[in-house]
Amino acid sequence: MRDDEPLAETLILLISELVTNAVVHTGCPAVLRMLFGLSGSPAGAGTVRVEVADASCRPPQQRHARGEDTGGRGLELVDGLADRWGWQPEGAGKRIWCEVDRSVPLIQVQLQPGAHGAEPAVP
Repeated sequence: MRDDEPLAETLILLISELVTNAVVHTGCPAVLRMLFGLSGSPAGAGTVRVEVADASCRPPQQRHARGEDTGGRGLELVDGLADRWGWQPEGAGKRIWCEVDRSVPLIQVQLQPGAHGAEPAVP
């Protein structure tokens, strides 16, 4: 299990950001799905895919937060930590997904207290 700790930490952060975005921006519950060992992905069986479905048909908008902003970093984190991410319409809503390849080294993210709470710090 020790070898998978960086993967687990990265997945926890990705899940947290995607689910939080879905709930905050739609005001509705979100549906989470994780898929392990995707044979059709570039990394093959070593890929983990996280999918979050929500009730909004609006596409996700990546914002670029400034220094003291307390929000707007969710998709920036997803873009920086995931090997791939995207979205697709689904029914009346959409599904946002990201993939992490287990065969490549992962960035370790530590939460450190900042001026407005915990902020990610990438060593």
